[in-house]
Parts: sequence; structure tokens; C-alpha cells
Amino acid sequence: MGFYSHVIFPWILDWAMDREALNRLRREVLSGARGDILEIGFGTGANLPFYPLGVRKLTTADPNPGMRARAQKRILTSPRFVDTWMVTAETLPMPDNTFDTVVSTMTLCSISDADAAIREVYRVLKPGGRLLFLEHGSSPDRNVKFCQDLLTPVSKILGDGCHLNRNIRRLLESQFAIPILKNFYLEDAPKIAAYMYQGIAEKPI
Repeated sequence: MGFYSHVIFPWILDWAMDREALNRLRREVLSGARGDILEIGFGTGANLPFYPLGVRKLTTADPNPGMRARAQKRILTSPRFVDTWMVTAETLPMPDNTFDTVVSTMTLCSISDADAAIREVYRVLKPGGRLLFLEHGSSPDRNVKFCQDLLTPVSKILGDGCHLNRNIRRLLESQFAIPILKNFYLEDAPKIAAYMYQGIAEKPI
């Protein structure tokens, strides 16, 4: 999977993620970013143009060198300083209680050990810190969920680890309070990959 994951899939991801409906949601989610910010699953840097103007520095975590190569093009044209770390979300090297905000968009589906990643996000957030998330995952519609379960083995191969059927709410509730959660289907996208979880998760003070 090295060549596909590092060369072909970053190009596919850039193409698939550049959607008007998705970009509107990115801007909405990222409007809440403040303080010291970490973005996990930075990928090709698709979120970078949508951070508020007041965000001048961003720390990122992504282990894929192919993603980093494409992200550099956006970083070079951005007014923000981006501190890139080629690490997985499951093994963040940052100290406890480092960040005010962690951002995760279209990322938790493809992390191998999502529970470990959530524990790490919780650890590096300051007390009172927030996880801003926009993810796709398990649908409550039984027919859609059946198709998600059926096709997840294929999506894990073609989508570089992407699980169509992860229950994002259940995953986050293992560590966080979730004061804001919206669920909906993304416009103009196949339902098996379009059931969205958007919101804010908080680490208690």
C-alpha cells in the first residue's frame, strides 16, 4: 500500500475533499478554533484556508509523507505558520495539557486505533479545551448501515484505512462531554459515505 497510500491516494483525497458543501462546513467548524491549535489528520491541508484570520499558528499531525508533500503547496501560500509533525494521532509526542483546541475533520474514520487517538487528543488538550470535529460515520438508517458494514472492508483498501461504519458519537463519548452535535447527510454524496457528525467535544475543567 506504500505507493498507493503515499502517491495516488493524496491526489484522490484532494479531489474528493474539494466540495462546496464540505468547504462550507469546514469554515463553520473552524470558526471556533482559538488559542494553541492542533489539527490531527492534516492530510493535504484542505482546512488551511478556512481557519479564522486570527489564527496565526497551527500545529499538525499526519504520518503520510505523500500528504505532507501536497500540503506544503498550501502551507507556502498561507499567512499562518504551520508546525508539521509526521506522527500518528495515536502517538502524539506533545506534553499533557498543551492545546486549547484540537481539530479533526474527515480523519477519525481512517485512524487504525481510533480509541487510542481519542485518548491522546484528550491528554494533550488543556482542561476546558475543545475538540472541533466534522466526521462521517455510521448511519442510523438500517439499510444504509447494512451497506456501510458490507463495504467497509473495500473502503479500508481504497480509502487508505477509511471505515464507513464508525460510530463517531460513541467513540467521542468514551472520553468527552459533547455539548454540541449535529447529524445529517452531506449534500450530493452517496449516503454510505455521507452521514455526518459535526460538533464540539469538551474536556472538563
